[in-house]
Amino acid sequence: MLFHTIPAGVGCAMSAKAISEQTGKEFLYKYICTTAAVQNRFRYATVTSETDWERLTQDHPWLQTEQLVVKPDQLIKRRGKLGLVGVDLDLQGVQEWLKPRLMRETTVGKAKGILKNFLIEPFVPHSQEEEFYVCIYATREGDYVLFHHEGGMDVGDVDSKAQRLLVGVDEKLTEGAVTEQLLAHVPDEKKQVLASFIVGLFNLYEDLYFTYLEINPLVVTEEGVYVLDMAAKIDATADFICKPKWGDVEFPPPFGREAYPEEAYIADLDAKSGASLKLTLLNPRGRIWTMVAGGGASVVYSDTICDLGGVDELANYGEYSGAPSEQQTYDYAKTILSLMTREKHPDGKILIIGGSIANFTNVAATFKGIVRAIKDYQGPLKEHEVTIFVRRGGPNYQEGLRVMGEVGKTTGIPIHVFGTETHMTAIVGMALGHRPIPNQPPVAAHTANFLLNSSSSTPATTRTASFSEHKLANDVTPAKKAKPGVPAAKATTLFSNHTKSIVWGMQTRAVQGMLDFDYVCSREEPSVAAMVYPFTGDHKQKFYWGHKEILLPVYKNMAEAMKKHPEVDVLISFASLRSAYDSTVETMQYPQIHTIAIIAEGIPEALTRKLIKTADEKGVTIIGPATVGGIKPGCFKIGNTGGMLDNILASKLYRPGSVAYVSRSGGMSNELNNIISRTTDGVYEGVAIGGDRYPGSTFMDHVLRYQDTPGVKMIVVLGEIGGTEEYKICEGVKEGRITKPVVCWCIGTCATMFSSEVQFGHAGACANQASETAVSKNKALREAGVFVPKSFDELGDVIRSVYDDLVANGVIIPAQEVPPPTVPMDYSWARELGLIRKPASFMTSICDERGQELIYAGMPITEVFKEEMGLGGVLGLLWFQRRLPRYACQFIEMCLMVTADHGPAVSGAHNTIVCARAGKDLVSSLTSGLLTIGDRFGGALDAAAKQFSKAFDSGMLPMEFVNKMKKDGKLIMGIGHRVKSINNPDMRVQILKDFVKQHFPATQLLDYALDVEKITTSKKPNLILNVDGLIGVAFVDLLRTCGGFTRDEADEFVEIGALNGIFVLGRSMGFIGHYLDQKRLKQGLYRHPWDDISYVLPEHMSM
Repeated sequence: MLFHTIPAGVGCAMSAKAISEQTGKEFLYKYICTTAAVQNRFRYATVTSETDWERLTQDHPWLQTEQLVVKPDQLIKRRGKLGLVGVDLDLQGVQEWLKPRLMRETTVGKAKGILKNFLIEPFVPHSQEEEFYVCIYATREGDYVLFHHEGGMDVGDVDSKAQRLLVGVDEKLTEGAVTEQLLAHVPDEKKQVLASFIVGLFNLYEDLYFTYLEINPLVVTEEGVYVLDMAAKIDATADFICKPKWGDVEFPPPFGREAYPEEAYIADLDAKSGASLKLTLLNPRGRIWTMVAGGGASVVYSDTICDLGGVDELANYGEYSGAPSEQQTYDYAKTILSLMTREKHPDGKILIIGGSIANFTNVAATFKGIVRAIKDYQGPLKEHEVTIFVRRGGPNYQEGLRVMGEVGKTTGIPIHVFGTETHMTAIVGMALGHRPIPNQPPVAAHTANFLLNSSSSTPATTRTASFSEHKLANDVTPAKKAKPGVPAAKATTLFSNHTKSIVWGMQTRAVQGMLDFDYVCSREEPSVAAMVYPFTGDHKQKFYWGHKEILLPVYKNMAEAMKKHPEVDVLISFASLRSAYDSTVETMQYPQIHTIAIIAEGIPEALTRKLIKTADEKGVTIIGPATVGGIKPGCFKIGNTGGMLDNILASKLYRPGSVAYVSRSGGMSNELNNIISRTTDGVYEGVAIGGDRYPGSTFMDHVLRYQDTPGVKMIVVLGEIGGTEEYKICEGVKEGRITKPVVCWCIGTCATMFSSEVQFGHAGACANQASETAVSKNKALREAGVFVPKSFDELGDVIRSVYDDLVANGVIIPAQEVPPPTVPMDYSWARELGLIRKPASFMTSICDERGQELIYAGMPITEVFKEEMGLGGVLGLLWFQRRLPRYACQFIEMCLMVTADHGPAVSGAHNTIVCARAGKDLVSSLTSGLLTIGDRFGGALDAAAKQFSKAFDSGMLPMEFVNKMKKDGKLIMGIGHRVKSINNPDMRVQILKDFVKQHFPATQLLDYALDVEKITTSKKPNLILNVDGLIGVAFVDLLRTCGGFTRDEADEFVEIGALNGIFVLGRSMGFIGHYLDQKRLKQGLYRHPWDDISYVLPEHMSM
């Protein structure tokens, strides 16, 4: 029962994910298309410890009438051999069988786990002759269909027994091929049924993006086909294609490892982020915890911990990469700190915050997130005696390390901080007591120091030859034109100092990095000829070439870019995982392109295989997907490879050395740049082929290129668990095809030590058989004559040793260093590093949108909603920078309500209506209405507040105030109404007045205004305190008495026009209403009737 599967304890990763048997069968029953009669469709029931049996039998009546089979559905292999299948039982028998097993711990191989999820299906009586075995699995060249005429528990070694048929990429499986190649030993009467079923199964496998599908046994009786046991994996990256058919798929954890809510939380963060965030809990009680940046680096740190004896204490595997924000890193870090401070360990705990040298992640920004988390958890961290070891490099890493060191001093938590001067995994030895902790590690130069030449010598105008020999012809060897039907040969030299590229995507930072690299390499022209971005029209984009500004064309479509730039032979694609396939297929239509770098991670494997097939036919080299790219010092760099300019200069990537490397990981490729620059004369060329299961080009493709490149004197390969590509290097060395010294180390050695499967950061980091483990590959490479270190820790020493031998034998003659040209630092980056300052053009104190969430006057937007502050509360924060009392917020909202509208006849509404009927848009119509607001219409709030408060503050009696205003010939603002009077009161005024009297601490100015009203209405009944006046004076009372403002501050808000803002904001609602009303009523152009106009013209005057 299910044999051709992954052995326990071997690491598996991102894209191919195992699904439960129930999910697999559901997909099969729903979507298989075959003439074979598939029996027992959807007849299964799930049982857990919480199952209500009565409800279960109601939902599945067949449980009470048929004989049954019961088994755990938890990704367990060989269930029959382990006695974990109950066969031919009635319902009571099933319940009895489950009693000693449900929620009980059991051991499967090395893994211990609790049986908690069972599947019940109808029992199918059949003979051994009716059992068959079928399996489909993906490889680089296509999908293999395995079939054996003897299925079941005792099938044995299916790999050696089964008939095998390869269906190539983009090829179709036919019933004829199945019958001829797979069904030779099947009775004739069953051939038609099986052929139809297998073809239907294969089409289902392709349509739903399975990567593995095994049925054992498949039973064929006279009634039809029965799928008894099934194991499957699907390509999780195809979710954006298959979501309508898949629905929400749950991916169960491997048996022996619990599914923790924290893992689900990080998976959710990962799904919502453009960055990569992974977490797997191995042993929550362990004392060694890791927080590692980078998919490759995370595996290397786990390897080193296990190599040094820490496997039983390793608590987690995880990684963060792809430039996560400060907030995302904070959320990730606090999750790990929370987990590690739940249970004490007698020896204290260790946190390793490690990483390779970042290509584009701002180390300081991510470290700020970690520092915030450390500050939040400083109490528990000290209580649990946690010691932290930090090693990192990359953009702005010095600032990141400084901040990390500072938090250690201020919190008292022991934090040991190291940069690129320290070997990447040295901190593991320090943490586990295998090597001393340096008291004062050497301080690396500041980022900015690399950008200025200390030498006064003139930079070389060009430097493109290998660093160890005379200049060679370095032009690209074009792919030879293929004869029809024969695949085109691929170029040996991919890049030269004349290579021109097109960049797909608006990646201005990456392009600027490429141009800075070109300049520092003394290239004559930029390596980027143009950009393609389908979401804008054709235009020009500004970049720097050294000190001067240049313009690069941006095209809307690929065809135009190719036509205008025939010299381009490289495409660098920053297309998203959704569009990368289509844009790459389009690119390969142009014969001028011979190299394509695909940066996107998460392209479904089936699509990548199609790209590889097309590229092989056309002689195109693909680097990626899921890569940072590659670099050829002195010639060309892909996108963000090699990091920022400080790292380019530190690792001497501006001129060629003698060592070529190939790795899977982008982050680790930058670490190799560092190691090689410190142990040899430098890098000749380096490529990161990408972390996916099927990279566009393989290790061997590049190793053979390096073998055939005279400038390369030695080769470094950083291999990885998963796949068998490294064995081709063994064969190449043994057969004499590879004669140059090769240093190789395969990462992922820790996987064989884990008791359950671990999801590593790279999709290809998955061993499907023992030969694919890192340990097996390292052993085979060593036996073949490749230089293999004992661990990653010793990789640099082995590279140095091989290099020194080559120098001693005269194969490499190190050349004299030539200083590169200086490149000015970008203003934005200099500011980020704190090297410069400049006065800001604007100042703001009310809102900040730069962080993870919006902040209003110091209050995060989430808090605003949590506190239910409402519109009045938000207005208080943004206008007055205060958190106003509840009654004040309510008063503001009431003011907005009562001023929202006052009919279509008032001047503002009238203007808005006329404008709307003239066909103008919303903003124009609203503006037209708002422009009428002033002292005569709506703008009396400020004026009323000023007049009444001035009179009150000067001690004038209400009668004196009225007399003075009359004497001065001025109107009292806020007094008088065209329609309302003392006998016909304005209910808006009454509502507000009652609220103010009931809730405000004091109403001195309102009382004063009401006394004035008594005097004015005695003269004329419509000289009432109107709504503008009441809001004006009540607002002054509010500002003066709510306790949040000084007297001067209260007066200042009145003076600068805050109160009129209330009317403008409120009345805007009404104006918009009138606009929408006119549009809804479809009113035509307004023309004022002439009989409503009094024409007063001067009488005729004769000249």
